[in-house]
Amino acid sequence: MIKQICPHSEYCGGCIYQGIPYEEQLRQKDKSVRTLLEKHKIDESVYLGMVPAITPYGYRNKMEYTFGDIQKGGELELGLHIKRRFMSIITTDECQIVPEDFNRVIRATLNFCRSRNYSFYHRKTHTGLLRNLVLRCGVRSNEILINIVTSSQEDFDEAEFKEMILNLDLDMDIAGIIRTFNDNVADTVTNEGVSILYGRDYYYETILGLKFKVNAFAFFQTNIEAIERLYSNALSLIPDIEGKTIFDLYCGTGTISQLMALKAAKVYGVEIVEDSIDAAIDNARLNNLDNCEFICGDVRQVISELDVKPDVIVVDPPRVGIHNKAVDLIAGYGVSEILYISCNPKTLCINLERFKEYGYEVRTMETYDNFPMTKHVEACALLSKLDICKHIEVKIDMDELDLTAAESTATYEQIREYVLNKFGFKVSTLYIAQIKRECGLELRENYSKSKKENPVIQKCPPEKREAILDALRYFWMV
Repeated sequence: MIKQICPHSEYCGGCIYQGIPYEEQLRQKDKSVRTLLEKHKIDESVYLGMVPAITPYGYRNKMEYTFGDIQKGGELELGLHIKRRFMSIITTDECQIVPEDFNRVIRATLNFCRSRNYSFYHRKTHTGLLRNLVLRCGVRSNEILINIVTSSQEDFDEAEFKEMILNLDLDMDIAGIIRTFNDNVADTVTNEGVSILYGRDYYYETILGLKFKVNAFAFFQTNIEAIERLYSNALSLIPDIEGKTIFDLYCGTGTISQLMALKAAKVYGVEIVEDSIDAAIDNARLNNLDNCEFICGDVRQVISELDVKPDVIVVDPPRVGIHNKAVDLIAGYGVSEILYISCNPKTLCINLERFKEYGYEVRTMETYDNFPMTKHVEACALLSKLDICKHIEVKIDMDELDLTAAESTATYEQIREYVLNKFGFKVSTLYIAQIKRECGLELRENYSKSKKENPVIQKCPPEKREAILDALRYFWMV
């Protein structure tokens, strides 16, 4: 079904492809991805192309609307920011990419607030009442969660608002009506207290047979049918997941963690947002999964302290991608496969370049048009590290070379840095030399040799020996 151009398209900054045939939208997005691959020197032969949308309309299960006005002193509006005019808001109650119930709730809420002359919160003066309306829904549960966000500066008639919403003729069942208090000056939805006006502050969703409780502030995928397809395809890329230990980094509410836990021996999910981790723990319990462990914290800090060696690593970072130091730590495990799920092909390609420095190559990559009409693209890439067992052993007479192949692979400083990043302690060049000699990696004459006649050489402690051996294996020196 092809709809007419959205009536908000002239001003709304949400959809940029309104009026463009879907086939052309897809072609333009695919071309932009191929341009990124060329720029970042990623072999285009591994790219399988872009998977079209399941449906271009009504797919979003979450929208965050803002109260404001079009021009200073104008009538109250509720919707999205106008293109290139951050302070101006246009009412978007005929949006095509959300369920029709969202448009109904916007319309009713705006009329309710206009009739009572409520003020909106001004982002410069930090005064006023109304800030946001956040709508979320469960596609499988047919539930809608309504969250009106206000400051505490003025009175708001909670009882009348609740009754107004309950009397609406909606297709979905109302899971809850809540009011969130937010006096933070930042222009974000910050939870500084919640009043449940009706029902509960969460809804339920089902993805690939697993049930999820999604609270008002937890991150959750915004296109359920599309993410089911992406996750199914992504997980099929991981060979022999059964019995393996897996890290799911930037795990959100633990959706893919729990899907992997159905076969894996153990899954560790790491996420910095506390609300999401709380939801992940609840959901694992809801699905009777006891082989998931969820840890709240910054990925860099958590994995540097976690005394576990994964077999596979899955990453699904936010739009800004993975910090270089986190890439270094992730690559430091030397796992044979890294599954990278991305909501931003640009930062994905930047990260892939850095992973390549550690010997990881993209085996396959596919993009998904999960958000038609908008600029956003999802991507999935499988990274593999060179498998030395599948390569021919070649003997080289090292006497013919100035440096051994091992010495040219990694410097002492690189080995020391690797050990420090992964194990948290320093090792001396003397200890590294001892372990290299122990492994048959001959050193050049007089290299690291003491000038004393009968030097006392301290033996490398066992824990440092294992750390150095790990580094030598990582750099393919043993």
